[in-house]
Amino acid sequence: MAESSGVDRLVEVMARLRAEDDWDAEQTHRSLVPFLVEEACELIEAIEDGTEADLVEELGDLLFHISFHCAIGEEQQRFDLAEVADRVTDKLVRRHPHIFADDDAPEDPAAAWEAAKAQEKARTSSLDGIPYRLSALARTAKVLDRAASRQVPLELPAVEPISADELGEDLLALTLRARASGLDAEQVMRDVLRRLESQVQAAEA
Repeated sequence: MAESSGVDRLVEVMARLRAEDDWDAEQTHRSLVPFLVEEACELIEAIEDGTEADLVEELGDLLFHISFHCAIGEEQQRFDLAEVADRVTDKLVRRHPHIFADDDAPEDPAAAWEAAKAQEKARTSSLDGIPYRLSALARTAKVLDRAASRQVPLELPAVEPISADELGEDLLALTLRARASGLDAEQVMRDVLRRLESQVQAAEA
């Protein structure tokens, strides 16, 4: 194999695996999903609790999965790693006009990002594009962020800021109370989330 950059070498190795290894050759986008989820979780663990070597390794494993999906796309003449990289680079430039053009910096960068995304994808609701596979707690936080960035008027309880330690203890206590009461905390949160999403939809209408 000729000398090449790390990314080029990865693409070349991935092509050989697809051509010469039975397991790699039979994989599809869908069959790789469980492994992709596992690798993403391992990366999070490396970020939160691992060493620098752990982080580099897990980033590499995730990059391998990206190259795997791109190899499948290239075989089917749909897309390749270069196109994927070009598209995300174009998107980053497009969504940061205050860096790459002459626009003024937005007062609320998060809201500006969401507004640009909504316009590009022709989204009409704050709920559009939020993954349903997120946990109920993560999806609820995302729904609240989206609604706030788009200034959707919601009737929510007043709250005071809380520290990470206090929040952790409160979540643990609530989980224990749910367990003692025979309740599924995740299911209860999904029920609350559905009511919140209905409120968002009503307010947007």
